[in-house]
Amino acid sequence: MADSPRALRLAGTIKKIVARALETEIKDPRLGFVTVTDVRVTGDLQQASVFYTVLGSDEDRENTAKALASAKGRVRSLVGAELGIRLTPSLEFHLDAVPETAASLDKALHEAHLRDQELAKLREGATYAGDADPYKHPADEDDEA
Repeated sequence: MADSPRALRLAGTIKKIVARALETEIKDPRLGFVTVTDVRVTGDLQQASVFYTVLGSDEDRENTAKALASAKGRVRSLVGAELGIRLTPSLEFHLDAVPETAASLDKALHEAHLRDQELAKLREGATYAGDADPYKHPADEDDEA
């Protein structure tokens, strides 16, 4: 089932609020260079999953995850204050795996391109093992008769 329009609007608003809060409100030194990539809200508007990426090493990602976990309550209260709806959704932070997946796909495509170039070089001097067209044609049968 597709997301309701209200859930999509709410997700977009939560994304902006969380990004602004991480930039201006949360002063945790463990918080790295974070980008909020997506927010998904359940159909009943009770839970919001916030997807983020971190620029840096694995240690930076771990520290940022700890900082977000400790700041979850503060961020949720900021979201609730700005949304003005009856029930504020609970927040869950998830590290977005899209950049790593894109990098692995890019590497696989590059390797496939290199293999294609090698095959093209091998094909340059290649000839057919038999005739170029091994199939019989009706014109050939007339010549034999």
